[in-house]
Amino acid sequence: MTAAAADSDIGIAPATADYGVWTGYQIPDDHSLWHPAVREFYEYWRSAAPPGQLPGRQHIKPEDIVPLLPRVFILDVFRDPFRLWYRLAGTEVVRSVQCELTGRWVDEVQPETLTRPALLDRYRFIVDTGRPTWRRGPTLWSRDPQHYLTENCLVPLAADGETVDKIFAVTLVFTKEGSEV
Repeated sequence: MTAAAADSDIGIAPATADYGVWTGYQIPDDHSLWHPAVREFYEYWRSAAPPGQLPGRQHIKPEDIVPLLPRVFILDVFRDPFRLWYRLAGTEVVRSVQCELTGRWVDEVQPETLTRPALLDRYRFIVDTGRPTWRRGPTLWSRDPQHYLTENCLVPLAADGETVDKIFAVTLVFTKEGSEV
């Protein structure tokens, strides 16, 4: 099954607005180069989706993804004005960013979202289109200086199956040499 066909199976809309580098973005068909934990997270999210809909938080069972929990976070979406709030941040995410995130606004603990449009564009893309994103590359946040590279997958959650109200994510970090932290 292609990514486009898989996307239509869970009610994902095409991107029609300008989201900067995320415009037209699609999850690659080939997941073989993804870190196994990121691939497991993405496949779990897909399997949690009711037919023709996006999964909601009510479909996510933490006990099904225990090994991933230290590396996940959930953001609540506020639309007017657009703002994101950390509902949950796993211990490895907190350790990497070097501060507690749970219960705080993204723009307060990571002010880079206000000065780097690509960061906020990614979140808006997910919220507006209901499409997941995957990225591997240099870290874009202030983090532990040894955390040089990141691989992450951010996916939408929608309590009603359609309107994105949360962003669910897994993130892994690597040293400059490529060793997993």
